[in-house]
Amino acid sequence: MRYYSTKGNTEPVTFQEALFQGLAPDGGLYLPEEIPKIWDQISHTDFTYPGLAFEILKPYVHEEISDSTLTEIVERAFSFDVPVVKIQKGNFILELFHGPTLAFKDFAARFMARTMEYFLKKRSKELTVLVATSGDTGSAVANGFLGVDGIRVVILYPKGRVSPIQERQLTTLGDNITSLEIDGSFDDCQNMVKFAFMDRDLREKIQLSSANSINIARLLPQSVYYFWAVKQIDNRASVIFSVPSGNFGNLTGGILAKKMGLPVENFVISTNINDVVPKYLKTGIYHARSSIHTLSNAMDVGDPSNLARIRNLYGQDIEKIRSELTGFVFTDDETIETITNTFLETNYILDPHTAVGYSGLQDYRKATGSRNPGVVLATAHPAKFPECIEPAIDQKIPVPQRLNNLMDRELCKTPMPNRSEDLKEFLLNRTL
Repeated sequence: MRYYSTKGNTEPVTFQEALFQGLAPDGGLYLPEEIPKIWDQISHTDFTYPGLAFEILKPYVHEEISDSTLTEIVERAFSFDVPVVKIQKGNFILELFHGPTLAFKDFAARFMARTMEYFLKKRSKELTVLVATSGDTGSAVANGFLGVDGIRVVILYPKGRVSPIQERQLTTLGDNITSLEIDGSFDDCQNMVKFAFMDRDLREKIQLSSANSINIARLLPQSVYYFWAVKQIDNRASVIFSVPSGNFGNLTGGILAKKMGLPVENFVISTNINDVVPKYLKTGIYHARSSIHTLSNAMDVGDPSNLARIRNLYGQDIEKIRSELTGFVFTDDETIETITNTFLETNYILDPHTAVGYSGLQDYRKATGSRNPGVVLATAHPAKFPECIEPAIDQKIPVPQRLNNLMDRELCKTPMPNRSEDLKEFLLNRTL
């Protein structure tokens, strides 16, 4: 399998090259040249989650990773439960927060860490994984790569825009993990990362890779749980997926799954007031803007990278995109209202991001009258956001022990201005 750049100005590369480059040399994002039709082959077979991941990921890596090695990678990466919970008639929650950092980013980060570790056995140069985070990506990457030989991780996160628990997950591990507290927004962090990848002088001196959703190795494992959800519900149904969306990597994984044959009625793009993509769907015109801080902070993105992939996958045809993607936008007040009402009606506790997704599914049903099964991707454990959830449900949230263990650890972070040259200097000084 070869991977091409969405900008089309560079030669296709292998999976290993796409994995380590992250961003293509022309500034584009990588996509596979072929998307195999897989669903018909696996729809009537029962799998464990790692077994399902093996079947779906194999066509994308089989020329470079043996079956036995891929089996080991997926069994190590996906060693936790992935429950599908029915909370109302026809409405399901796909709980993606049972990994080590209690967020859906664990799926991609752990797969990336183990594939990079495998390939690095054949390399001698240290790899620097550079990642911008608006919340959960950084902690998942930090945990997934912690202690991996030959890799150092540098995480950029926006000052004052992640929850206290998220910050502790980012800044208390030490070892090969470095956290930079950027005086700016997530978009500023992401732009600094992109600058580093496009800086020829820096890339000649340091081997850089990305763990953001600009990396194709983030998206491929994220397509797996869409298949898992459908298999747990009804193999014959065409499912509605409501995806809480910020940088749109999670959604792009779902689009890949649909193109692999998965029966999907529609993808509901559920966003907070950072609504540049829903506006694009309405107008056909895309305007990036500075992100706005909200309760669902991991979705506070004003210029989502993966829109380039989405456009490419639909041949730049806005009507084709509109036929399969529907956008809904929700304020913080509406998010809290959904958390409260859902708890009163079902006794189920939604985190702010999942609440945005659940609101989107409800509005889609009102707009279309669809009765097909609906699945909301639950992206984080509610215990990570007690400040806004506990007042909304009027009770304490049980905190998993792995989060309690963080509270007495010392934060280790490096403040940094929102300047790309400062990041370059930091990276060079830490390497030379």
